[in-house]
Amino acid sequence: MTRQISRRSMLKVSGAAAVGAAAGAVSGSGTAVAGAQAAGTGAAFAHPGLLHTRTDLARMAAKVKAGAAPYTAGFARLTANRHAQSGWQARPQAVVYRGSGTPENYSLLYNDIHAAYQNALRHHVTGESAYADTAVAVLNAWSATLTAVNGSADRFLAAGLYGYQFANAAELVRDHGDFELARFQEMLSKVFGAVSDDFLVRHNNAVVSNYWTNWDLANMACVLATGVFCDDRAQVARAVDYFKHGAGLGAIKNAVPVVYDDVDADEGGLGEWLEAGRDQGHALLGVGLMGTFCEMAWNQGIDLYGYDDSRFLKGAQYVAKWNLGGQVPFTASTRRKGAIGGWSGSETVTAAAGVDPSMIRPIWAMIANHYTKRRGMPATYLTRIAAKAAPEGGGGDYGPNSGGYDQLGFGTLTFTRDRASGGTAAGGTTSTSSSPSPAASGSASASVSGSATSPVPGSASASASASSAPSAMGKGGGDLASTGTGDIVAWSAGAGITALAGGLLLLRRRARGGQ
Repeated sequence: MTRQISRRSMLKVSGAAAVGAAAGAVSGSGTAVAGAQAAGTGAAFAHPGLLHTRTDLARMAAKVKAGAAPYTAGFARLTANRHAQSGWQARPQAVVYRGSGTPENYSLLYNDIHAAYQNALRHHVTGESAYADTAVAVLNAWSATLTAVNGSADRFLAAGLYGYQFANAAELVRDHGDFELARFQEMLSKVFGAVSDDFLVRHNNAVVSNYWTNWDLANMACVLATGVFCDDRAQVARAVDYFKHGAGLGAIKNAVPVVYDDVDADEGGLGEWLEAGRDQGHALLGVGLMGTFCEMAWNQGIDLYGYDDSRFLKGAQYVAKWNLGGQVPFTASTRRKGAIGGWSGSETVTAAAGVDPSMIRPIWAMIANHYTKRRGMPATYLTRIAAKAAPEGGGGDYGPNSGGYDQLGFGTLTFTRDRASGGTAAGGTTSTSSSPSPAASGSASASVSGSATSPVPGSASASASASSAPSAMGKGGGDLASTGTGDIVAWSAGAGITALAGGLLLLRRRARGGQ
């Protein structure tokens, strides 16, 4: 069996690793930016333009009004959710805590965020002002009160997950006359965006591979969403560059390190999802977060769904097939973990974890509709698993714990779309009709100053939060996250050789079959 192996030959391991080259393509155009200084702040982005555009919102309203399936089923799930009711009362806190050893109160935050999002979404579908007013009241209460997100290392999970969700809820009501836009932008930037940005640079002073893919992706999503919401082009550029070139496990070629072109070749092949070797819940969370990241970028004219020959599609198909009970290939891998200047260790995974067919996260409608409807690409496993999960609900529908609030959800209502007039071949060539709208003029791929690393909150399943994992600190571990112990950055399978020297992990992988 011949396998195409990840083309990345070097991965930074230092917690303060230098960022790679910055010239990234935007919307497939090949436009490059000389550096971060070329991407100033204040440039206007399309609004609303995170997970939902004005066109998307109009489509939902029209389809529900017309009684069209499956939109009506998706809308029924929204209206039945207790968070989607007008009059929801916010419970803002000055400081939000997440993690062991702290007075945890972060459930108040994520419940209020989902109430704001669901009410705002319901307003756009029905046109009823009471729902918009409720969303605005919740958002204003928090921006007037919240000053910090603290706790153990899990504070980075809180910043990443709830930061991108907060931005999406606020984006839906940013034009409301009573919404305190400037105040909310300041809170979002200082309390959430700054923490996530710092995590991607320093990884909590751990070696870069200490934190699993989910940690990076959650914080990447926060940095991107905050950048768009605050019209900060440099911040958006940093997030996009990290997706393409970042040293951490959330960067696309680290999250999907191995591509099997000859497995399901008629659909473009499969891409091994890194956390499939960890457990099912985190793998699902990661796919949902990367889909969220790609969708928000797409709505600003940046095509990451199709980046590197649609590598994300191959990874999502892999996870979908595996969750449906199918056999998937797996290449053993070893990651380095620990604190810089402190304890260190390594961990090897040799096979994909077991799956529970009943485990569902509301992540598939968004991804399946992009590839099959926008681009007309074959994606059998995505289609099947999206149908199995439909109609998708949202926060409050998947258990009471934090894992049930990791995604905003309601994809059946929000992401179901008609097939575009054009499409994209499996090879990745995009037709005009399937290109992202150039909402963000110019390039969003400037180089990042400082080091590259990103945190992502991982929750083990829809009903178990990431912070429930046993502690992995060890001697001299300091405040490293208990859920950061399954990170994989070094790969040692077959004839592969790894060596650690001068702070760089040299990665050499050989294709099996003749070499």
